[in-house]
Amino acid sequence: MQSRTKFFDDMSQLMTNAMGVAQGARTEAETAMKGFIDRWMADRDFVTRDEFEAARAMAQKAREENLALAARIAALEAALAGQAGAGLAEAEQAGAEQAGG
Repeated sequence: MQSRTKFFDDMSQLMTNAMGVAQGARTEAETAMKGFIDRWMADRDFVTRDEFEAARAMAQKAREENLALAARIAALEAALAGQAGAGLAEAEQAGAEQAGG
């Protein structure tokens, strides 16, 4: 009976050791795969999250500046059109005075 218990103890120990080896192999495989993926991504010149966010902020600022400039141009064009309209009215009035006078 004692030999049978020893057999099961040995088998239990063997299985425990095998699980430890399997866990070690898993960790090593994960490390190797992570290294491979890191090297692959570095070779592809992908941007980092920080670089992406910086470019996104610059684009947003440029859009806002474009909108502000478009509004400013529209206001200047309206003012210029108002001056041109006033000048045209003055010219018409002066022409009418010359014709009548």
